[in-house]
Amino acid sequence: MKTQLTPAEALKTVLEAAPVLGAETVAARDGLGRVLAEPLVSTRCLPPAANSAMDGYAVRAADLVYASRANPVELEVRFEVAAGAVVEGEIKAGEAARIFTGAPIPPGADAVVRQEDTEDLGDRVRVGVEVGAGEHVRNAGEDVREGEEVLSPGTLLGPADLGMLASLGRSVVAVHQRPRVAILSSGDELVEPDGDLAGGRIVSSNSYSIAAQCRELGAEPLYLGIARDSPEDLGRYFRAGLHADVLVSTAGVSVGDRDYVRAVLQKLGCTWMFWGVRMKPGFPIAFGRFDADGPIVFGLPGNPVSAMMTFEQFARPALRKMMGHGAWFRPVVEVVLGQRLEKKAGRLHFVRVRLERRGDGIIAHVTGSQGSGVLRSMTRAQGFLIFPAEATELRAGESASVQVLDPAFFDSSEPGF
Repeated sequence: MKTQLTPAEALKTVLEAAPVLGAETVAARDGLGRVLAEPLVSTRCLPPAANSAMDGYAVRAADLVYASRANPVELEVRFEVAAGAVVEGEIKAGEAARIFTGAPIPPGADAVVRQEDTEDLGDRVRVGVEVGAGEHVRNAGEDVREGEEVLSPGTLLGPADLGMLASLGRSVVAVHQRPRVAILSSGDELVEPDGDLAGGRIVSSNSYSIAAQCRELGAEPLYLGIARDSPEDLGRYFRAGLHADVLVSTAGVSVGDRDYVRAVLQKLGCTWMFWGVRMKPGFPIAFGRFDADGPIVFGLPGNPVSAMMTFEQFARPALRKMMGHGAWFRPVVEVVLGQRLEKKAGRLHFVRVRLERRGDGIIAHVTGSQGSGVLRSMTRAQGFLIFPAEATELRAGESASVQVLDPAFFDSSEPGF
């Protein structure tokens, strides 16, 4: 087992071990936020036939050459065509058909005149503009042609994609499976939120934070409970989670006398690939895997911030890969530091920051105490500033890179038009 890895080395190991999950079929209406696992090839044209883009009159463009308000042309209105109607007539020279948006273009017609450019005379219509062939007509296949690949595998399905699925007659679609993530907290001092805090016990908050991190990215958390600090109890809980795709535990992975997690999982068949990553917070993280049919395993630290941070940096990208995403990481932006930062060389620090727009730039401010047990620093964080491993100082006014945690930061109070 490797130890003392850099974050980049650890991430590479994790992503190489994480498999892309297979496909499952879901109802198209339930596909929002899922990743397409098949090419979507059209079996029809959209629109299926030429139709009107406007309410107005279907005409022959040749009949309106040189037409103007000063020199209007009158046409006989032969019939009316509504959306969804079957056209039974044909437009000949000097004729027009009343037509509505989405209605099929009748044979003989090759253009549509907008209603506002005409004058209704009953069984005739006066047209005061010239139109070209194809004007205000949606041609068959203008949107999608039969046999065309409309969506590629790996597409994250959004509202427009679901509308396209429906338009192409697809009521079901193949998407990548969602990873099932079994979550276990361990520690004699832990209780559920409504538990008795006497004797220095603390609430097991990690299971709530990590389950929420799973749900946020679309994975399915499976809460196993709280295991006591004994090999027997840990083994019992871990065996219950071996059916999942990913097994996540918090605490018990360091080198203390009662840190049994690594030994218990190894006895159950886990091969540990590394322990200890040169980062802060979150150094004592372990990663391993079972055989091809078993889960990959993250042994996260017990401190709340360390647990969330190591999940963010390693488990989240792995889960996105497993779900079929092409992009696995948070967006990164360049910021200006609002204050001086310093540390010892040797570990990469992820500094919790809030972000402020100022002119065309972004200012990063530290959220307060950066202790690994200060969960409030995470509640305030909109991003993680990357303080390079060998750097010892970042001065106020310098530029730095920030992983953006809060997508709402990109929201705007202005429409932009």
